[in-house]
Amino acid sequence: SQPCWSEYLTTRIEQNMVLKCTCPISECCAQPTAAFIRSIISSEEVIAKYEKALLRGYVECCSNLTWCTNPQGCDQILRKDGLGYGEACSKCSWMSCFNCSFPEAHYPASCNHMSQWCNHGFCWHCLKPWRPTHKDYYNCSAMVSKAARQEKRFQDYNERCTFHHQAREFAMSLRNRVSSISEMPEIRTLTFVLDACKVLEQARKVLAYSCVYSYYSQDTERMDIMEQQTESLELHTNTL
Repeated sequence: SQPCWSEYLTTRIEQNMVLKCTCPISECCAQPTAAFIRSIISSEEVIAKYEKALLRGYVECCSNLTWCTNPQGCDQILRKDGLGYGEACSKCSWMSCFNCSFPEAHYPASCNHMSQWCNHGFCWHCLKPWRPTHKDYYNCSAMVSKAARQEKRFQDYNERCTFHHQAREFAMSLRNRVSSISEMPEIRTLTFVLDACKVLEQARKVLAYSCVYSYYSQDTERMDIMEQQTESLELHTNTL
């Protein structure tokens, strides 16, 4: 009967299981169509949840689509490209990484670098990667001086990375304040200031992840070029 179907489908929608639901008769594996579900359920709220479930299912099935990963929350759908990161979200301007679980695009650092940066674990004494097999961890006394230098190097790059992230947050805060001011009718347009803030945000992000890239890079020749470019970018960013 219609009341039974309505209760059954509503429950499935509420439990986020509607896309895989079949006829409640155990011998029947037929799936209710979208038209049938809409004809049975009268609640607009439940239908809205159903349509959201359809959209989620469609995005998950398409390998070239994904959701914006802005940690502040965004329901925008993004199209992946072949570079590992896409254009800024048209709704919130967030840059997402499509290749790893890190919440944002992290050029020039690779996804492997970000994984190591987030889960950095090794013995500070011998610099061997931390594993359960490193049984002499608490008694390790090899290469103490090198370990101390390595720890200092890590702290230096980490402080630089943190500084650029904080400076980026300042630029974002400034852009939000300027946006609220520019909405006042008596204030002249401040578009150039907003554009400058957006450039600052992007530059600070690149500088932050350049620290990660530089920390893990072993190519001396490439590092020299990288450091020169980073120094130039930081100089112009500070001027801006």
